[in-house]
Amino acid sequence: MNLVRELEKDLKIANVICKNGRRNLTSSMNEASRDLIVHNHSKKKQALLDMLPILTDLRHARVMRSTLEDLVEEGNYCKAFQVLSEYLQLLDSLSEFSAAQEMTRGVEVWLGRTLHKLDSLLLGVCQEFKEDSYVMVLDAYALIGDVSGLAEKIQSFFMQEVISETHSVLKTIVGEDNSAATQYSRLTYSDLCLQTPESKFRQCLLRTLAVLFQLIYSYHEIMSFTPEMKVESLISPSSKTTQMVDSVTRSSCDPQDGGLASAMSSGSIPSCTISAEESDGSGTSSSVQQVLQASDSATDEPRDSGDAVSCGQSPWYYLRKESAAFVSETLQRGRRNLWQLTTSRVSVLLSSPGASSTSIHQFLKSYEDLSIFILAGEAFCGFEVVDFREKLKGVCENYFTAFHRQSMHALKMVLEKETWTKLSPDTVQTINFAGLVGDGAPLIISSRSATGSSRFPHSNKSNNSVDPSGNRSGFSYWLKSGNPFSAKLTHYREDQDCSSANGAISRDDEGNDSIHDDVVNPKIRDKIRVNGGSPVSEDENEDLLADFIDEDSQLPRRSFTRSQSRTLSSHCTNEDLTAQTGSSLCLLRSMDKYARLMQKLEIVNVEFFKGICQLFGVFFYFVYQVFGQENTNSGGKGVADSFNHRLKSSLSRISQECEQWIKPNLTSSPSSSLAFPNTVHSLADVTPANPLNTSGHLSGVSFSLKERCAAVDTVSLVARILHKSKAHLQSMLMSRNGSLVEDFFGQLVGSVPDLTEHIHRTTARILLHVNGYVDRIANSKWEVKELGMEHNGYVDLMLGEFKHYKTRLAHGGISPEVQNRLLGYGVEIFAEILVEGLSRIKRCTNEGRALMLLDFQVLINGLQHFVPTNVKPKLQIVETFIKAYYLPETEYVHWARARPEYTKAQVVGLVNLVATMKGWKRKTRLEVIEKIESASA
Repeated sequence: MNLVRELEKDLKIANVICKNGRRNLTSSMNEASRDLIVHNHSKKKQALLDMLPILTDLRHARVMRSTLEDLVEEGNYCKAFQVLSEYLQLLDSLSEFSAAQEMTRGVEVWLGRTLHKLDSLLLGVCQEFKEDSYVMVLDAYALIGDVSGLAEKIQSFFMQEVISETHSVLKTIVGEDNSAATQYSRLTYSDLCLQTPESKFRQCLLRTLAVLFQLIYSYHEIMSFTPEMKVESLISPSSKTTQMVDSVTRSSCDPQDGGLASAMSSGSIPSCTISAEESDGSGTSSSVQQVLQASDSATDEPRDSGDAVSCGQSPWYYLRKESAAFVSETLQRGRRNLWQLTTSRVSVLLSSPGASSTSIHQFLKSYEDLSIFILAGEAFCGFEVVDFREKLKGVCENYFTAFHRQSMHALKMVLEKETWTKLSPDTVQTINFAGLVGDGAPLIISSRSATGSSRFPHSNKSNNSVDPSGNRSGFSYWLKSGNPFSAKLTHYREDQDCSSANGAISRDDEGNDSIHDDVVNPKIRDKIRVNGGSPVSEDENEDLLADFIDEDSQLPRRSFTRSQSRTLSSHCTNEDLTAQTGSSLCLLRSMDKYARLMQKLEIVNVEFFKGICQLFGVFFYFVYQVFGQENTNSGGKGVADSFNHRLKSSLSRISQECEQWIKPNLTSSPSSSLAFPNTVHSLADVTPANPLNTSGHLSGVSFSLKERCAAVDTVSLVARILHKSKAHLQSMLMSRNGSLVEDFFGQLVGSVPDLTEHIHRTTARILLHVNGYVDRIANSKWEVKELGMEHNGYVDLMLGEFKHYKTRLAHGGISPEVQNRLLGYGVEIFAEILVEGLSRIKRCTNEGRALMLLDFQVLINGLQHFVPTNVKPKLQIVETFIKAYYLPETEYVHWARARPEYTKAQVVGLVNLVATMKGWKRKTRLEVIEKIESASA
């Protein structure tokens, strides 16, 4: 039992022990469970603590992205690029997170959008220079380290603006007030130029030049920009933005506290090589890496050069200065390309038909505008613009061709209707040829003479407008004067408005304003207009602009109601006042107009001088055709044989140089004989004028003696006025063209006395009625055996005819001086007739030769009663010819060579007669004749 009891006791003890163990295990299990829960929560906490910096950085990045947008909206690109450096560094540290990668792709989109806004701002600077905007763009590109890209982009923008603006000008002007405006908008620039009407050409030209000048002005301002010494800060954001950025970046960007190096020490600056088009979402990390690498050059430069910067200059100033200098050098090298593009656009516009079909005063205005543009361009680019000068010269030559055709047509119309009646002195004395002789009022009064500025492209270059060394100060004059074409465009619109309100403006008045306005310096011109004064005398260029010829009076139509008397007294005598005819007046006024245009259009003044030569040549040739030929054969020397060599050479030269004006034209238009318009609205459509028509004048026979003498006087008057203008014409032409003047005056003008003599001789032949006298002399009986006291009957007939000739002269209404001159020419004609008749004698004895001397002496005595001067010298050739009968046979060759006044036929006739009467051998006679013919060949 004891064992049972012990066992029971042990079992109870074991039960207690088991309960205690179970209780301890349950407690331990609960404690272990609690420990495991605490450990699990601790790991979660640590993980959350580790994520907290990342989330903070992402929050910072989000705030910085918003800050970037705000800075760009404010236009503070410099601060935006500085914040972008910190932003990119932050995103780079979070590159393994997808959110950061998405933000990085958004950076490229933002950068492209920001650069696009910068380009828009830069484009505005190119269109109109503003220093603040340019400094903003310059600093931004300097910070992103792409100053070279900025310089290239500026040049590209200017090129694009030249093309787009010039095209836009034409589309706007040509398409306005036109139902087909949409059609014009689709045309190319060259097509628009061809479609530009004459009425709008000047407006298009002025507007185009104004736009181009503004672009050149902006280009020059950028090229010559120099930053100020004091630079407080490149950034001027709002206080709110500044606080936000400072709180996010936790760093100072104050240039005074470490400068650019400290501001960028922990970050990088993006390069502008990334654009919006490149932000396609691919290659994000590589693109950002390129941005980070591109910033090194921008950050190192200020650091490396910091030692060279003086203590008074901040790193910001040095960076801006270096960037501006680089852009300036690049633009200076590229300004030639810009100028060539501008001139090419203007050249295409000048190819418009309206350029050569406009009126005189409008063309002169356009020429002066282009001259100003050339001078400004030469001052801008630093070299002489030869190509564009040649283009302008070609335009002027085309206009001269049309203008010369018109002037020639007017002159020929007057010549064909000329009655050769002298005008009254009262009419003539109101005409002024100051432009031709150069002693009247100046054509142009330049208000810029004090400044040395040149009015014409080839004028005095002392103003240093062209500076080959590249000095940009030559453009300073144009900077001070402002855009001259804008002011002219304003006045043009005012004139158009006034014209539409008050009706058509008189061409003369409008022309005077256009010629005398000082367009090069608009400030001076505006001052003159404000003070109510006229730039110059209104009537100085009236002759230049008077184009209408009244067909009835054959006078240029113009108004003589001028307060200031305009007379020819300064260069014409009383005789000159009474020698003018309608054709000479038309010719002189045309030449005067050409001389004035030589002053205005220096670039083609040689062409206008050649035009003067052709005008005078046609007048010269016409006078010869009408009065210098005779249809009847009066014996003596033929018309061609009686020509002076210089006169013959002049006529041959005129026929070659003026062939289109004097030769018949089978295809001439009937419209060329219509009334000549007062304006030159369509010079390009003027057909070649009809050739000179003299058939209605019957080669001058239908004109009376008075009219023939009037023609001689008027051509002599024109020659005298031309001689007075020689020095003035030479002064207007360059020295290398002096030979043209000398040749014209020495050959053509110098042959006027020969022409007047020829016309007087022709007049004398027509009035003498000596037809048949050569045959009478040759057929008289000269083979006589005894010499009587009676002379031959032809002598009395000739004296009677000369008496009638003198009577005709006395009643012809001409001056005594001209009568005496014609009487002298009549004596010379008698001498020619005698020589020709004596040369045709077949047989003659010695007594017959003595009878010749008797007839000769009786004729001299009879003519001396009619002629106030001694007639024997004029008849000396007859006596010499008669005495040649007594020469030995060996002297005839030498005698013929020494006397060119005898024709070959006359000398051969003399030799044949002497050989027949003296019984020469046939061989001897043929040898002498052969030597004479060979000598005269």
